[in-house]
Amino acid sequence: MTTWIANAERCQRMDQRASQEFGIPRDQLMERAGKLVFEAMVELLPDGGSLTVLCGKGNNGGDGFVVARLAHERGYGVECLVATQNPGDLSPLCALQFEKAVAAGITPHFAGETGWTRRLESIPCRDLVIDALLGTGVTGPVHGSILEAIEAVNRSGTPVVSVDIPSGVHTDTGEELGASIWALRTLTIGLPKPCLFQGIGIEHSGFWTVADIGYPAEVLREPTEAFLVSEQWVGQFLPERFRASHKGSNGHTLIVAGSHWMPGSAVLAAKAAVRAGAGLVTVASVPSVCQAVMAQVPEAILLPLPEVDGVIAPAAAEVIRNYPRRFQSALFGPGITHQAPVREFLQRVWENWEHPACIDADALNLVAEGIPLPTGPTVITPHPGEMSRLMQESIAQVQNDRFDTITRASEQYQTTVLLKGPYSLIRSPREPIIVNSTGNPGMASAGMGDVLAGVIATLLAQELPPAHAAAVGAYWHGAAGDWAAENIGPVGFLAHEVADALPRARVTMMGTCGLDSFSCLGGSEL
Repeated sequence: MTTWIANAERCQRMDQRASQEFGIPRDQLMERAGKLVFEAMVELLPDGGSLTVLCGKGNNGGDGFVVARLAHERGYGVECLVATQNPGDLSPLCALQFEKAVAAGITPHFAGETGWTRRLESIPCRDLVIDALLGTGVTGPVHGSILEAIEAVNRSGTPVVSVDIPSGVHTDTGEELGASIWALRTLTIGLPKPCLFQGIGIEHSGFWTVADIGYPAEVLREPTEAFLVSEQWVGQFLPERFRASHKGSNGHTLIVAGSHWMPGSAVLAAKAAVRAGAGLVTVASVPSVCQAVMAQVPEAILLPLPEVDGVIAPAAAEVIRNYPRRFQSALFGPGITHQAPVREFLQRVWENWEHPACIDADALNLVAEGIPLPTGPTVITPHPGEMSRLMQESIAQVQNDRFDTITRASEQYQTTVLLKGPYSLIRSPREPIIVNSTGNPGMASAGMGDVLAGVIATLLAQELPPAHAAAVGAYWHGAAGDWAAENIGPVGFLAHEVADALPRARVTMMGTCGLDSFSCLGGSEL
């Protein structure tokens, strides 16, 4: 089943549908949510311990009261702090769970009571904090007792489990609402939230999992503006390698990359394309780059281009147009610079380029300067800095709401966009956002984007539509990076090692999806 991502409005609709259409009482959903958070707490404190449960006045606070009651009944030491002045402030569902907690022997302490601040300052003495202060509906800055509680928790250094989202993080954008909880773990209810994939929410959510509290499948299947890629989803689109296939039937990718100062970009992109299974890879660049590729990727075909001062010359456009072999896709951009000769070269080539193309790096900077994209299907792959130039916005504006940024960019440029970063985003015009779920911080190093671009170009050559090529490429690239992090080390593995790990990652992906990892055996070598 597709894992859709639910913004604040959709969360409210999910509750309404569950209760009104399917007759599931809301207090029953709250009880299940609290029970799952309690079970997560037990995993962290299997031998008992003490905890502070922070409850707000809304339904998120009601989840917290359930946790407090269950923990107390199990024998944990529980202190329950309520960040509002009196019980009359509580929402009806929250008040119901408050009464159950009191009946079970919990003594909640409200903000403004004598000793409230002292109790907050005693949090470092606790083994765990349950954050049930704020839910998905909050959009304004935190203040008052909520702010005081958040600051006390963050000062304490005590591990935190957040209910649904970390308090103080905007559900839809991931931005911080003045101050926010830094959670060790977040149990997000029903479906993932946008804040888990953008803004400060990426870090402050910690390790997150989805809590299945019993929403009907029909509610969870209703499409939203975004969904999370899974290995099973990727498995639907991985190109098959038939036994009777030959190099000509597995795609011919043209890679236009590199300059005298940056030959490595072409080397990495070419290696990635070969490792991703391209039947043929042709690297077109200045002679010094071709020499570097010949030494490190002997499988590649070389097409030396005319140069001007170490970069591709405008006359190179004719060389590519007159090349006798047919390409199924191209990659333009890594390491080519955005000097004037390169600009003129791309303008000439792209005027009549109708094959699928991946546009990356320096080529994106030239697009930002006004060069029209090729007329054929394209995938553009900006990192936040390149996106800021494409959208003529600051990097901060780009990152403040990545879902909004990629939506606007895909519509403005009428193409598939892959916005790189933690949880890379992919979107085509008028389509949902696809959120990648692989990759790790060790991949934040030079050359990783060149490898990704080579993978995407290969998938385009193998006739995947742009959105699928970008999403499958991002997932596969991230999975190879995850293999490198696990087998080489979490930091310090190199881009070419990620390229080399692509076949291993593919085997794992196909095996998980129940596909034959070795279906390619027996094919022709010609």
